[in-house]
Amino acid sequence: MLLNALMLLLGMLALAIPVAAAMGILGLVLDQLYSMLPLYRASGEVFWSTSTDFLLVSIPMFILLGELMLRAGMAERLYDAMEKWLGWLPGGLMHANIGACATFAATSGSSVATAATIGTVAIPQGERHGYSQPLFLGTLAAGGTLGILIPPSINMIIYGTLTDTSVPQLYLAGFIPGLVMACIFSLTVAIACFFKPAWGGVRQTSTWGARVASLVNLVPPLLIFLVVVGSIYAGIATPTEAAAVGVMSALGLAALYKSLSWTMLREAAESTIRTASMVILIVLAAYFLNFVLVGIGLTDMLTSTILSLGWTPMQTFMAVVLFYLVLGCFLETLSMMVTTIPITAPLMISMGFDPVWYGIVVMVLLEMALITPPVGLNLFVVQGVRRGGSLNDVILGSIPFVIAMIFMVVLLALVPGMATWLPQQFY
Repeated sequence: MLLNALMLLLGMLALAIPVAAAMGILGLVLDQLYSMLPLYRASGEVFWSTSTDFLLVSIPMFILLGELMLRAGMAERLYDAMEKWLGWLPGGLMHANIGACATFAATSGSSVATAATIGTVAIPQGERHGYSQPLFLGTLAAGGTLGILIPPSINMIIYGTLTDTSVPQLYLAGFIPGLVMACIFSLTVAIACFFKPAWGGVRQTSTWGARVASLVNLVPPLLIFLVVVGSIYAGIATPTEAAAVGVMSALGLAALYKSLSWTMLREAAESTIRTASMVILIVLAAYFLNFVLVGIGLTDMLTSTILSLGWTPMQTFMAVVLFYLVLGCFLETLSMMVTTIPITAPLMISMGFDPVWYGIVVMVLLEMALITPPVGLNLFVVQGVRRGGSLNDVILGSIPFVIAMIFMVVLLALVPGMATWLPQQFY
C-alpha cells in the first residue's frame, strides 16, 4: 500500500501534474482501492473545515506584507545599511547578503521573496566589486532560505496547522536557530575567503558616521518585526491578526517613503493572489490526502512497521533526515512538507521527540531542499534575478552552505535546547 501510494505520487509529479491535483487524485485512488467506506463523500466537510481555519488567513497576509516591502524600496535601504556595517569583514558584501537576507526574512516570512528581493539589489554590487560569482550567488540562495526559519515564517504556520502545534511556540523556537544559522553562513564565507582571499573581492570601508547614519534604514524592517512578533507575544494579537497589523504598518511606511500608489497596490495584490491561491489549494488537497491516509490506516501501518524494526529514536531520526535530504532534491518544499509531515511527525512524536523541536529540524531540512539541485527553488530564483551566466555557478556556490545546514541539523540533535529553551522559558 505504501509503495503503491509513493510510486503513484512520484509518477504524477514526474508528469508535471500540479501538486494540489496530484495529491487530490492520489487521495481518490487510495480511497477506491483500500477503503471500506467511500471517504470521498467527506471531502466537502474536510475542505470547508480546513478553509475556514482562522490561522490560514495569515498566509496571504504575510505574502502581501512581503510584496509591499519589496515594492516600497525598503530592501535597497536595508542592503545599504548592511553593506556599511559588514563590508569590512573577510568576504565583504557576502556578509551583507546574509545579514540583509536574515533581516528581510524576519518581516516577509518567505524564502523565495527574500532571495529575489535581496538578490535584485546585491548582484550588481557583486559584479562591480570583483567577487567570486559562485560563492556570492551562493550566499544569496542560502541566505534567502532563512525566511523559512526566522519568524514570522509561512512554513511554520503550515507545519503548525498540519500537526496542531502552537505557532507562537514555533516562532519562539526559531529565533535562536535562525540567528545561529546566519552566523554559521557568515563563518562559512569567512573561512572560504581566508583560504582564497581573491574570492572576497574589494572590501568596502565606511566611516563610523556613515554607519550610524545608515541605522535609520534598519528601522522600517525592525519596526514591522516588532509590530508583528511583539503583538503576538504581548497577547495583543493572534498570528493572523498580527499579520494584518504588519500589512497596515507596511502600507504606512510605503506612504512615508512616497512609494504608495494604485499601480503598486495592484501589482502587490495580483502577486499575492497568485501565490496565496497556490499555497491554500495545496494545503486543502494535503488535508484531504491526510484524511484518506488515516482512514485507510496507512499512517498507523507505517508507524507500526518502523517500530517493529527495533530502531532507537536516534536511528529513526537519522533515517528521517536522510529521507528528507534525498526527497528535497526532487520535490518543491511546500509539496514535500504537506505530503510528508502528516506521516513523519506522528512517527517522530511517538518516538518521544518534541513536536516544536522537530518542526525546527524540518525547517532546516526544507532550507536544504531550496538549494539542492535539480529542483532547488532558490537556485532558480537567484539565477533568474541574475539574468545571465550558468545555473552551475549558483549550484556550485551553494554547496558549502548545504554542508553548513547539515552541521546545523547535527547541532540541533546534540543540543535540542537550542530550539526548545526559549518556548519553555516563555510558556
